[in-house]
Amino acid sequence: MPRFACFTWTMALVLGWCTQNAAAADGAGDRVSRERVQAAIAKIEKLAEQTIKSNGAPGIAITVVHQDEVIYSKGFGVREAGKPELVDADTVFQIASMSKPLTSTVLARMVGDGEVGWDDRIADHDPGFVMYEPYVTHEVRLRDMLCHRSGLPDHAGDLLEDMGYTKDEILHRLRYQPPSSSFRAGYAYTNFGFSEAGYAAAKAVDADWNAVAADRLFKPLGMNSTSYQFADYDKAKNRAKIHVLVDGKWTPKYTRQPDAQAPAGGASSTIKDLAQWMRLHLAEGKFNGKEVIKADALAETHTPQFVTGFTPAEGRIGGYGLGWNVNDERDGRITLNHSGEFSLGVRSQVALIPIEELGITVLSNGAPTGVPEGISQSFFDYVLDGELQRDWMTLANQKFEQMTQDDQDQLADYSHPPSDRAAPLNLKSYAGNYQNDLYGVIEIAEKQGGLVLRSGPQLNEFKLRHWDRDLFTYEPTGESAAGTAGVMFTIGPEGTAERVSVENLNLNGQGVFEKAD
Repeated sequence: MPRFACFTWTMALVLGWCTQNAAAADGAGDRVSRERVQAAIAKIEKLAEQTIKSNGAPGIAITVVHQDEVIYSKGFGVREAGKPELVDADTVFQIASMSKPLTSTVLARMVGDGEVGWDDRIADHDPGFVMYEPYVTHEVRLRDMLCHRSGLPDHAGDLLEDMGYTKDEILHRLRYQPPSSSFRAGYAYTNFGFSEAGYAAAKAVDADWNAVAADRLFKPLGMNSTSYQFADYDKAKNRAKIHVLVDGKWTPKYTRQPDAQAPAGGASSTIKDLAQWMRLHLAEGKFNGKEVIKADALAETHTPQFVTGFTPAEGRIGGYGLGWNVNDERDGRITLNHSGEFSLGVRSQVALIPIEELGITVLSNGAPTGVPEGISQSFFDYVLDGELQRDWMTLANQKFEQMTQDDQDQLADYSHPPSDRAAPLNLKSYAGNYQNDLYGVIEIAEKQGGLVLRSGPQLNEFKLRHWDRDLFTYEPTGESAAGTAGVMFTIGPEGTAERVSVENLNLNGQGVFEKAD
């Protein structure tokens, strides 16, 4: 299933770059002139145009900030495939996990204003939030969630979102999720752990998360088209619909409603707005010369909290800060970046080189592709080196293709039915309600001569197809779906099913349901 931490690809590209560029530069800040940046912009503009013409994406939007000025903002392609409306600087995109550094910026404002602290215990602000282990419940801090070191497994809670559970129910059910590592001993990218940090901080000031973000960040920066509410994106007249490839054509097939994980992946914005946000970061918390966020509070978001990659040959370190990937690269410069991806049709990236006062944001309404990373890495090559060091667009696209395949490979291959298939039992032997703590109750029922699986609070229905004896398959839907998954029944001594294992829900060992009736 899609588990693009959007960190994995970054480290792959960074390490590839470092292999070619091991020498550090003393005085790196002397190298970037406005003329060099403008020359690089002209080249990535051609790259974006070529990407649209070659069917690499339906639409793209790019903005560049240098020395506290927005020097470029332009759209390419269309908002919706098959329709004439073009992408421009005011087109609203969903930005997926690029929401994370936006959220940590909001919290930096709150920290600087003394409303919360990075090391506040979540239990003090949200006493109803419970982790699997009592000690972690008591000790987990905002900082731990914002840098993915709480012990929650990779993408914990995402499948509950696919099943249709509400935000509150998902956060409640995380108490039934065993950890994948000891507390603070491992890095595992979790949207709902990260989101809980935002929700807890909002509870500290007795306010709604969306209102907190608007009051502390969006309004002061004039980010009038930015929101964490899907309804605001959905009603925008100038919005980019999300696309996937269907038979080689970009198709607006899906709707992605991410409100449950708003702080981690629910924001929508424009390049016009996001350029102001980049200015804030590159100016160390000032906007138009006025302090909006205290510099030390904002700097903490840029500070590595957990080492996530290391190349001994070059001595390069990659880490995760508070909502930012923090990497030592580009001739020894520190770079900050974060990507976003909805497998249902969104790609995004922000990338900053603070010492050069330089930043770029790339948004796209098609997935899965490496288009944002291909453009941003090419841009930095042109700015810093005057020419491409490698074909970043091809490399980034290949990385995303491989990650998609890796996700699919987590499930068994059901493309070739067994030649000696055994018949199933009487279908009544499998029917009934099955339960586990994390995912709740699923129902297996007879319908029109076959079986169906119903799951989630709305009892979403999926047709089961017989595979072999007590093994059936179905097609999951949602952001985390990665193809056909198995549904395996265990038969008891009385000849009826006692439990069922749902393959795509069982990647962390939580997908076994016991008969409940």
